Amino acid sequence: MRWIGDRESENIEDRRGSGMPMAVGGIGGIGAIIVIVVGLFLGIDPSTLMALLNGDQLPQQQADTRSAAPGGSGSGGGYAPSGGYGTSRPPEAAQPDTTRHFVAVVVADTEDVWKQVFGGSGKTYVEPKLVLYTGRIASACGLASTASGPFYCPNDQKVYLDLSFFEEMKTRFHAPGEFAEAYVIAHEIGHHVQNSLGILQAADREKARGDRRGANAISVKVELQADCLAGVWAHNADRTKHIIEQGDVEAAMNAASAVGDDRLQQQSRGVVIPDAFTHGSSAQRVHWFRRGLDSGDTRQCNTFAANEP
Repeated sequence: MRWIGDRESENIEDRRGSGMPMAVGGIGGIGAIIVIVVGLFLGIDPSTLMALLNGDQLPQQQADTRSAAPGGSGSGGGYAPSGGYGTSRPPEAAQPDTTRHFVAVVVADTEDVWKQVFGGSGKTYVEPKLVLYTGRIASACGLASTASGPFYCPNDQKVYLDLSFFEEMKTRFHAPGEFAEAYVIAHEIGHHVQNSLGILQAADREKARGDRRGANAISVKVELQADCLAGVWAHNADRTKHIIEQGDVEAAMNAASAVGDDRLQQQSRGVVIPDAFTHGSSAQRVHWFRRGLDSGDTRQCNTFAANEP
């Protein structure tokens, strides 16, 4: 991916080293085994339970997809690409500054694209902030940790990212590459676009009216739309700045596939439960990212109108 020397966003809050340290020794031995067994029995990612019992708290919207509409007082937030990738490992002690510069360039590219798209419809794009942190951090959507994965909080209009997740992409998800990392950032910015257009608020109202199965189905549509919007960003950024190099698209597709609900469930539970999907299957995530990438048109991202997203 071509990015070196490009404009960097000023909307980066670097809080690395100033957050709360992650608890790494609170539960171990027999207790850890019990947590893992209980988590698998209940269909909950054991690493998420470990994080919670060690003193972490997931963003409320991520923990309960039927919470109050984002943006309201005391309501939940948090829209992560995989619904919580889950990791109980401590973050790396330091991240190279080049990664911080890379993130700032990607955010700047999203600002340029979405300003143009919104302006074409007579709207004003309000830029979100991206917060870099390590370990744990307090957001307007609750206390978050590395185990939460990257997420967007509509309550404060900020994306939260622990850069150790990029290493997780390489080692756990086998999805390396800068363009794959850019896809993750663009997906979270896509949630900000949805929030700016009132889509997240409408989706949460619909979730509150139905049961868990219906809420999950709505969550899938929200997440797949964010994938499509990430593709729209990539299309337009490449059209104006030629950022995509050979192998980049394949890297992003691999990342989208790696965080599909079916693949994550198979890895963690050994069984796939479609009714429990909250982000979509690997095939769905690849399809919608590709749809946005090929068209560069937000009108092609209406997952809510699709019979089968």
